[in-house]
Amino acid sequence: MRIGVPKESSPGETRVAASPKSVAQLVKLGYSVVIEEGAGALASFPDELYREAGADIVARKAAWGADVVTKIEPPSAAEIGLLKPGAVLIGLIAAPRSPELLKKLAAAKVTVLAMDSVPRISRAQALDVISSMANIAGYRAVIEAAGVFGSFFTGQVTAAGKVPPAKVFVSGAGVAGLAAIGAARALGAIVRATDIRAAVAEQVESMGADFVAVEAESQESTDGYAKEASEDYAAAAARMYAEQVKDVDIVVTTALIPGKPAPRLITEEMVASMRPGSVIVDMAAGSGGNVAGSVADKLVTTANGVRIIGYTDLAGRLPTQASNLFAQNIVNLFKLITPGKDGELVLDMEDVVIRGMTVTNDGEVTWPPPAVSVSAAPAAGAAPPGPPPEPEVKKPRNPAVGYSVMGVCAVALLALFWASPAGLLGHFMVFMLAVVIGYYVIGNVNHSLHTPLMSVTNAISGIIIVGSLLGLRDADSSVAIVVLSVGGILLASINVFGGFTVTQRMLGMFKRS
Repeated sequence: MRIGVPKESSPGETRVAASPKSVAQLVKLGYSVVIEEGAGALASFPDELYREAGADIVARKAAWGADVVTKIEPPSAAEIGLLKPGAVLIGLIAAPRSPELLKKLAAAKVTVLAMDSVPRISRAQALDVISSMANIAGYRAVIEAAGVFGSFFTGQVTAAGKVPPAKVFVSGAGVAGLAAIGAARALGAIVRATDIRAAVAEQVESMGADFVAVEAESQESTDGYAKEASEDYAAAAARMYAEQVKDVDIVVTTALIPGKPAPRLITEEMVASMRPGSVIVDMAAGSGGNVAGSVADKLVTTANGVRIIGYTDLAGRLPTQASNLFAQNIVNLFKLITPGKDGELVLDMEDVVIRGMTVTNDGEVTWPPPAVSVSAAPAAGAAPPGPPPEPEVKKPRNPAVGYSVMGVCAVALLALFWASPAGLLGHFMVFMLAVVIGYYVIGNVNHSLHTPLMSVTNAISGIIIVGSLLGLRDADSSVAIVVLSVGGILLASINVFGGFTVTQRMLGMFKRS
């Protein structure tokens, strides 16, 4: 079968649905690939790279006339007319907001796989274009904010004085939010974040940000996507947002609900309370906006000097990276629907992933698909759990037993010293002091440095090797001494060489290739 990749026609769209690397992978699956001339130019993929990967460069009509067409944005009415009956279209469709488009595609006898309708289940993560693009958009949102923010993100001490770090507040800790947190932290900012799901607090804190909880019951999702908050939660969240926005320099909002307008999180009063020069990036501006006053695809400056960024093409502002990730998601889909790796596409409607993505099939609109639960949250109406079991009461330990054990150990140690050579006590005292000193020295070293520290100090095992060699020096040594000496040399040598090998590998991680 032939896969066609046309040039995107939407104004401002810089991405392309195939990269040279993905073309080579599709060819290995048995497909022939045709690329419209100049399709990848804005993503820094010249036609020559596609040719080298095994694709043919064709005119627009030939690309749209392929058996399978992959693209980014939904097709226009004119582009639907270029598709042949029975063709398969793969791309972003926005099915919940596009009922008329689905009817036109069904009337054209086109089977459509919507990449933005991938079920949120583990097996489908490799196909999840929404997550791929959100990752890039979250990163780019912070870069855009840094571009208009009038100060450093990181704190600095200069000859002219001390510069405090910027404070960043991220609303939503999904893929986009976590990417924004990571970018802001990498730039040196103090980052706070909140989310409607309290369970993500650990993820936020693991990235070095502070989680700001809402004093209300958290809202859990059963389909992997965000859902509307209850009235009590919304009221508590509004109070929290009002406190946070006054104290921070940059706000990034990421809240979206599939098929519905974006929830309003930041009101006009909140924006007015922010300091002049503050920046807000509303990543939901294209769906109504999380922020009062945001305008899709515009940078708005309020009366009090707050800049509100409403760009809807954040992923497209990194076109090469975005195209690479989108194309890899497409390849992962083709691996799923090409079980024979023979260039023949097979759509198994019994597969929940394929069924969830298929929005039109054989002239019929198949959206919405059957619900797929992806959460372990309890089902509505489930019986409440019973009372917790009575805790087991442990009997207090008799202190006399502990003292008795200590007494027995002390007597055994004294007996060992009594029967041992005179020099053992001195060696034992040195050993005990070394243990105490080593414990306090290692305990005060940062945990991240334990591996290189121990890999070098393992060379102390060389002392064991010397002692074992001295044990073998005497010709009249007993068999036991010989066996122990050989074993000591073997094990200590492994420790020494292994320690230096680990150290060498770690040092190699910091060398430039």
